[in-house]
Amino acid sequence: MCELLGMSANVPTDIVFSFTGLMQRGGRTGPHRDGWGIGFYEGRGLRLFQDPAASSESQVAQLVQRYPIKSEVVIGHIRQANVGRVCLANTHPFVREMWGQNWCFAHNGQLAGFAPLPGFYRPVGDTDSEAAFCDLLNRLRQAFPEPVPVQAMLPVLVAACAQYREKGVFNALLSNGDWLFCFCSTKLVYITRRAPFGPARLKDVDISVDFHAETTPNDVVTVIATEPLTDNEAWQPYGAGQWALWCQGECAAQGASECGTTE
Repeated sequence: MCELLGMSANVPTDIVFSFTGLMQRGGRTGPHRDGWGIGFYEGRGLRLFQDPAASSESQVAQLVQRYPIKSEVVIGHIRQANVGRVCLANTHPFVREMWGQNWCFAHNGQLAGFAPLPGFYRPVGDTDSEAAFCDLLNRLRQAFPEPVPVQAMLPVLVAACAQYREKGVFNALLSNGDWLFCFCSTKLVYITRRAPFGPARLKDVDISVDFHAETTPNDVVTVIATEPLTDNEAWQPYGAGQWALWCQGECAAQGASECGTTE
């Protein structure tokens, strides 16, 4: 299985702290040695770093840790290959253009016998994850020929994720740069940091940070991960079938696919 990392913030924020913790799990404190990637939104642009090497040994990962990029939306991933070869084309997150926007997606899990319907978007690699991403975009493109607010897309988006979940494990992160959508099939946690900020300590490496010294009283930052990245903070778990839409660090909508409820 793989691990996910997402961030939604109301100001450009440095995610090096969380990224450093996640990278240790790619071959040092965890088995996810089959590649890693991270995408940082910067306005309409998306700065993407990927490497099929183990993240704990990757010189590209070391570069990112030394290069404190600030972003309001981030999606990261470390891979333990189940479907598809270990190569750059199969490394998450995956990116496609739709409606003049960069859409970014990462998946944790395995979909048994998944066969997407033919459509405009096609996989470059041979993972079930990228196939699901292309299928999802094809569904949205068919339902909405022109861009619509994300709230209008949510029923189609949630229904698709619920169907993928029926094929196996589907924990996923998706963004177009304006918002961050997460769906939990089996395991996903989050934490929202806001004033008064305090210290945080990584679980996987002896590094701590005092967020009070790094933030302003108005900052709101939500981090989503497969497993808690710190051991002195209260991370909140998602249940099976739960989803949430994050904008500017705040939860804009949430629900559970079992009963089709939204808020």
